[in-house]
Amino acid sequence: MSHGKKSGGKPPKTGGHMLNERVLTARRRTVSSTRWLERQLNDPFVIEARRLGYRSRAAFKLMQLDDRFHFLRPGKRVVDLGAAPGGWTQVAVERVKALDGRGGKVVGMDILEWAPIAGAIVLTHDFLDDAAPGILKDAMGGPADVVLSDMAAPTTGHPPTDHARIVHLCEIALDFAQEVLAPGGCFVAKVFKGGTERSLLDLLKKSFAQVRHAKPPASRQESAETYVVAMGFLPSQSHPVEDESPDAD
Repeated sequence: MSHGKKSGGKPPKTGGHMLNERVLTARRRTVSSTRWLERQLNDPFVIEARRLGYRSRAAFKLMQLDDRFHFLRPGKRVVDLGAAPGGWTQVAVERVKALDGRGGKVVGMDILEWAPIAGAIVLTHDFLDDAAPGILKDAMGGPADVVLSDMAAPTTGHPPTDHARIVHLCEIALDFAQEVLAPGGCFVAKVFKGGTERSLLDLLKKSFAQVRHAKPPASRQESAETYVVAMGFLPSQSHPVEDESPDAD
């Protein structure tokens, strides 16, 4: 995959001023949808993603997390859950050199249809289906070094419910990660700030040497999303665990 000009995870430059493009309210468009469209048109990460050929602004979130924690290296084998439309998969392919013959491999899965990505195995399947883990393992053909999860359930507008749903998805992704990760592997997943994820963090600290929280700059400030980054997978839970207090970017 080629984007013409490489970009790191730094916030994109937009010149001396923001676009500040206004959108007229169409007859059948609600006020909320008009505001969403206006925000998209003026979002520097959306603009930069289009310029560089990434399928979503979320690509910059993964870049920024990797710039800090360095889990996507040439030759690594990556599983991307909740991958559509493919922004994270594109970044993973680039950073593990899956197209350069250096041993990197990327497998992505999403319940939604999504277009092929050069250098990646693109799967359309419901990860919550019982057959999904087997499908992913067959596609990987061996252990993974990194399991990424940007999965999120449709929001209800009720924060405790939304938080519980995303933690549940994270726990299911973690179960899968514990099955496929090689020793020393990494697990990265989206969670929402809700104050009830202590049980999830306890599970992570039993299986990983370091567990951190980070909110990349590309994550909108008004969003409750943050990311948990667990590094140094310990297949045997009897290993000592380094307790790291969560922090945020």
